[in-house]
Amino acid sequence: MQRIVLFVVYRLIMRPLLRFVLGIKWDGESDFRRYKQFILVANHNSHIDTMALMSSLTLKQLQNTHPVAASTYFGKNKWLGWLSTFFVNTILIERSHEGNGPKALDVLHNHLQKGHSLIYFPEGSRGKPEELQSFHKGIGVLLQQNPELNYIPVWIQGTGKILPKGAHLPVPFEATLTFGKPRQAHASNVDAILDEVKNALLSLKTN
Repeated sequence: MQRIVLFVVYRLIMRPLLRFVLGIKWDGESDFRRYKQFILVANHNSHIDTMALMSSLTLKQLQNTHPVAASTYFGKNKWLGWLSTFFVNTILIERSHEGNGPKALDVLHNHLQKGHSLIYFPEGSRGKPEELQSFHKGIGVLLQQNPELNYIPVWIQGTGKILPKGAHLPVPFEATLTFGKPRQAHASNVDAILDEVKNALLSLKTN
């Protein structure tokens, strides 16, 4: 049931809306469509980013690909948490581990071990348009734990003008998602992996 809902929402409704009404384009997305598992790693300027990335996925990829989001924001009540997990397929995590529950990176690692994919914003939160913030170490740890896993860098440009942080209604503006080639981390050290991922993202930035 959820697979059908995700396909209708993102491929039949959201993608045409994003493309023809808001002005978003996807560049190079076909390169990763044959991959069953990956981590899409992108810069983050707008809530539109997640919708646009989900809209790039095939029917087979949609059900097993999970955006990673903070439970304090998207799970602050049961209704919002259900909407996030069912219609966005989100994995809600705690930004800081407290109590006896599973740690955020353990939850994500377990999903990867099951063959699932992730949409991951290593900056952690929305920043200024086209300005890359410092990375949290999570993506480096996950790629260190899963060295055989491909990550796909995606540079997102323009969505911060369509729906900037603090805005409630989107406005049309030319925006592009530029997908890099799927690749594996070469380094084994977490900080070095972070540098690899950051350089891969910045290499896709056009201006």
